[in-house]
Amino acid sequence: MTEKINHPQLCQWLNDVACTRDKKAFTDLFQFFAPKIQRIARGKFPNEAQASEVVQETMSNVWRKAHLFDKDKGAATTWVYTVMRNVTFDMLRKIKGNKEDNLSDDIWPLAESQVSEEESFDDHLENKELLSVIEKLPEAQQQVVKGFYFMEMSQEQLANHLNLPLGTIKSRLRLALAKLKVQLGKNHD
Repeated sequence: MTEKINHPQLCQWLNDVACTRDKKAFTDLFQFFAPKIQRIARGKFPNEAQASEVVQETMSNVWRKAHLFDKDKGAATTWVYTVMRNVTFDMLRKIKGNKEDNLSDDIWPLAESQVSEEESFDDHLENKELLSVIEKLPEAQQQVVKGFYFMEMSQEQLANHLNLPLGTIKSRLRLALAKLKVQLGKNHD
């Protein structure tokens, strides 16, 4: 049984978000579109976290770009699904681009086994410096950095472990790395 779509109501909610940043209208839009976007995204991505990220990114874009919707040019559903399609394509491009990066995991154990104990000891002092800088980050960013780099959890595993959306994990990691780069300077890329 399909649910009847109230197109004028959807247009009104988008207009309310665009004009007055109406959170109630956005909540109504989210409740209407999120399950549909989630169902479509599950067919495109191999795991639930990626499908959830499509929902989060799509609805974030709807919030930010609601002013671009024009009811005279098309239905609200068409506009939101176009936003979703663009988010999906962007994510698929990133995944395809990251496959080349993942190949480096195959040679990591070989390179790691060639590190001498002396090099490890020298590196120990740098690790102390790094840890002291990490401790200056906001707690939420510390959790993500430590989980990703020290506990060697994937971003998806961190999202599950911390019970946060994957997009939040990625944002916190990106912000933390930018802050660390400023703190440590150019010599520590």
